[in-house]
Amino acid sequence: MVVEDNDLNRKLFCDVLKANGFEVAPVADGEVVLETARQESPDLIIMDIQLPGISGIDLITAAKQDAKLRDIPVLAVTAFAAKGDEDRIRSAGAAAYLAKPVSIIPFMNAVKGLLPEA
Repeated sequence: MVVEDNDLNRKLFCDVLKANGFEVAPVADGEVVLETARQESPDLIIMDIQLPGISGIDLITAAKQDAKLRDIPVLAVTAFAAKGDEDRIRSAGAAAYLAKPVSIIPFMNAVKGLLPEA
């Protein structure tokens, strides 16, 4: 599942994942992330941190407190790259962190590293 409010970034992440054989559920609206995750039961959530109206950190925290979602790994992808941001994001429950702009190879390595072997 790709949570990203920026249309171009969301399309890029989805296209790269599809090209690598993954099924993708794109989500643009942070308000429906948890509901969509419960419906889709994704193997991985790729989470933008800066979403309009709600923080990706708050969504990660909420997902980790939800019995149905807590075991889904979260890859945080964010423009937040200040000192301490990675620690705050990981403390919320993110399994991995990438700073934007994201390059394709590190992105796919992070995705593959968080998913069980198929």
